[in-house]
Amino acid sequence: MRIAVIGTGYVGLVAGTCFADSGNDVVCVDIDEKKIQGLREGRLPIYEPGLDELVSRNVKEGRLAFSTNLPDAVGKAQVVFIAVGTPEGESGDADLQYVLKAAADIGKAMKQYTVIVDKSTVPVGTADKVRAAVAKETSVPFDVVSNPEFLKEGAALDDFLKPDRVVIGCESEKARTLMGELYAPYVRTENPLVFMDTRSAELTKYAANAMLATRISFMNDVAALCEKVGADVDLVRKGMGADSRIGYPFLFPGVGYGGSCFPKDVKALVATAREFGLELDLLRAVERTNERQKKLLVQKATKHFGDVAGRHFAVWGLAFKPKTDDMREAPAVEVIEGLLGKGATVAAFDPVATEVARRRFGSRVKFTGMYDTLQGADALVVVTEWNEFRHPDFDRIKSALKQPVIFDGRNVYAPERMRSLGFTYYGVGRR
Repeated sequence: MRIAVIGTGYVGLVAGTCFADSGNDVVCVDIDEKKIQGLREGRLPIYEPGLDELVSRNVKEGRLAFSTNLPDAVGKAQVVFIAVGTPEGESGDADLQYVLKAAADIGKAMKQYTVIVDKSTVPVGTADKVRAAVAKETSVPFDVVSNPEFLKEGAALDDFLKPDRVVIGCESEKARTLMGELYAPYVRTENPLVFMDTRSAELTKYAANAMLATRISFMNDVAALCEKVGADVDLVRKGMGADSRIGYPFLFPGVGYGGSCFPKDVKALVATAREFGLELDLLRAVERTNERQKKLLVQKATKHFGDVAGRHFAVWGLAFKPKTDDMREAPAVEVIEGLLGKGATVAAFDPVATEVARRRFGSRVKFTGMYDTLQGADALVVVTEWNEFRHPDFDRIKSALKQPVIFDGRNVYAPERMRSLGFTYYGVGRR
């Protein structure tokens, strides 16, 4: 199948590469000439485990190409995916200007029946707007499909190649047949292709992310209560998760969620509801809890030291989660800005996000090696739970710090062990 993917960000690049790996001929299109040239030379704009090897193999075998020529790519394609950015607008709603610009450009370039697929995360009713934007530019027949992505950064290839489900919103049998054929290689183990109307598909993406965000904020509220009453949130979590109606995923307390999806999607869902005269009070509370949680480690440090002005902190973990360099809405940003704002200094380390962080903080933060960050620090602050941090040399940590204090924002370490090693240890909701 001949496929064009408009946008070479996280979603577009992963989707295009995985479709190519299934034997399709894929052209990924972007207006950024520098990015396209980098991709042609094997330089990826994002970090995702295994993606560079998959891109290289499919480019070498002639199934994957990168271009700035949208009319040429669209004119030859049977299916065109729109995977451009939908940044947060001033009121929290999704900004659709790039989606609708791509739709208009596709309409001008189409030469045959084409299935146009919204892969970007878009609010309810976007497929109708895309349909209108395309129809304004062409008389060539087409269908618009909503096919939201459910990719976890750090596990995106597995999520795409072995999906829990594939959601497809379409209004015609012809589009349904073509999309079913395209996704057939990924659902051979009976994971479902879930067909529905476009509006339901659009809402499914937001509803799923909002539910996961709600679980995180709920556990963070429980963790706050644990600290007040003297309970241990890890034990509470185990007792809750054993209930088959609840389960364990996304029940880990910490310093809040971040990334490109949960914060933006929760805001967008609240904004969409408001357009229809409905206030989603639960999701507004989810947002408030998350913002409160991002300030937690600075509050704990201030309480411990009395005043952090003039103190020096080592921060481990900058990306919003492990196995990515994405720092969008990352709790580490709030933690570091909070410490710097109170007059402290910071040395930081992350296995892959250092360059992204350097562009964010510049010379205000010292970026160095994992153990080098500890030299002369008053405390270690763990913000992202990279595997590298789970079994460190605690003797080395203790000897490098001015005083053996750890603020653990992800409950990576066991409080009992930390105390036995002579550390003053602060977790989230731990007794």
